[in-house]
Amino acid sequence: MMNVPLRDPDTVMRLVRLGSLHQSRLSFMRILTRRMAREKWRFAQTEFHINDRGEGHAVYTAHAPDHAYSLIAFAHNLPNEKRSDRVIAEAWDATFTLFDGIPTPKDIARLAQNIPLQEAGRVTSTELSVSRANRSVRLWDHVVSALAAGHQPSQDQIERVGYLMRTTAVYGSGKLGAADREMIADRPEFAVPFQVEMLSVYLTRWFVRDLVQHMADCQAAEAGNTAATLDSAIARSIGIGNSTGLGMAPFLLNHPVLFNNWIAAREAALCRVRSVENATPEAIALFRALFARNLQLLGNWRSEHPVQVTKLEALRDDTTRLQNYLSEMDLAAPYAWDALYRWAEAHLSTEGQEWIVSLLLEPYGEIVDSLAETMAADNTATFRIAGKMSLGELRSLLENIYGWAIETDWAEPANKARAWYVSEEKLEPRLGERFKEPIEAFEQPLAPGRDAAELYACLAHWPSDATVANFLLRHPEHRHSVRRSQIVGRAPYAEIRDNTISDQIMPIDMLRCKLAFFGATKFDPRSDRWVRICLYGNAPMPPELTQENCDYWVYPDLDEVSA
Repeated sequence: MMNVPLRDPDTVMRLVRLGSLHQSRLSFMRILTRRMAREKWRFAQTEFHINDRGEGHAVYTAHAPDHAYSLIAFAHNLPNEKRSDRVIAEAWDATFTLFDGIPTPKDIARLAQNIPLQEAGRVTSTELSVSRANRSVRLWDHVVSALAAGHQPSQDQIERVGYLMRTTAVYGSGKLGAADREMIADRPEFAVPFQVEMLSVYLTRWFVRDLVQHMADCQAAEAGNTAATLDSAIARSIGIGNSTGLGMAPFLLNHPVLFNNWIAAREAALCRVRSVENATPEAIALFRALFARNLQLLGNWRSEHPVQVTKLEALRDDTTRLQNYLSEMDLAAPYAWDALYRWAEAHLSTEGQEWIVSLLLEPYGEIVDSLAETMAADNTATFRIAGKMSLGELRSLLENIYGWAIETDWAEPANKARAWYVSEEKLEPRLGERFKEPIEAFEQPLAPGRDAAELYACLAHWPSDATVANFLLRHPEHRHSVRRSQIVGRAPYAEIRDNTISDQIMPIDMLRCKLAFFGATKFDPRSDRWVRICLYGNAPMPPELTQENCDYWVYPDLDEVSA
């Protein structure tokens, strides 16, 4: 067997590449749908008490092997002038919680007083997540009106947007009083990161389908008519949107071990597939079929942001080159997947390279899917500083990990033009202009490259055989950089190897990376600091979920699309 090396962190961990990642079979949504189908979860809508103004509540319950989880949805009749995706919004079209178990009327009454308030409300450890969503007004109105008039909505309009509602926040892991992750991490269904949030969104999509049908039924009944039932294939094509801003960006910097485990799993998966000596006819056929379906997904991806427009143009050019190359390539030849990857590395844009990386994993669930079990992290042991390490070893670590930062001129204003801070009003991360705003005193430690360079400079006059412990007794201000360097020494994909405070920083690269691991598609930046995406587009609705349709749903079925 050929020994294919893992890709170098200096290559993988650049923001331009992290900002080009795509969903894959290791994305958290797909890990969840495979598990639910494999374990034969049962789903039921147990309550739907919503009036003709779209106000009320509904309950959707998922029965796992050992636990039940219920999405409690509160629908609101929100005036247009109050609808906002910004974190400072105080009202939404719908608000949700994922409840641990099956709620009683008393639970629902309590939550009805708190969930619609979001940050202003409070929940308990029986609630696993808290979220909210707004309608995509034009598409919502179109679908309701079309169904009420007795016909199906325009597929073209649906493809242009991709969702009827978009979440503006999905909070878990103890926020607002909800259950801490440690309380549920030992449950197999939640061992993989973000499974609570992914389950919440999956059930939310079911609720949205039912709500839009209900509103169409009410509108038709008012006119003395009967509404059409939303076609099941059209319903599957509609995902849940999401608006994500800067609040998500620091997550990757603040959770280095967890971030390492995500990237390391993906890199190990790529390495395993590239090491396959002979692809089976079945694997080749599946790859070619999913390639064609992925082209359809790409065709439905639209954006008006100039950076994303350029990337999409490059990706479409890349797929043309790939089609030409694959028409002549013998995928049955020895180590064909490695040859395809190496060709892509030499001939495609970064966006195109990562597009083909995700696709290469698809035929190989048997050697890739087990890596999902490695993607969680317990940071406790990793965060202990090794005081006995010599400063010579520490210097070597810094040079290997932060060579780019050591060579950066940090006196140049452009290299430290930005500063991360926390908004007092909403306690959310912000990125400001260091030399134009009075924010430097409130800067958060989210510039590990600069801090590592300062640590390296401070080591200059210390002997190599001195210990880290002795150094930190004199310079405790560098503890965080020493700890981080030691973490990355053990977890090589833990660090973004780029300047996170320069005038060229694009926070959407960090957002895109994290959202790709969620399984998001149709990235649509609205600035360099926030992005809209689509989740669960083309996924089977919970009652439809089977082992036959639980995995490749992310790629549109060509027969359905062309119908």
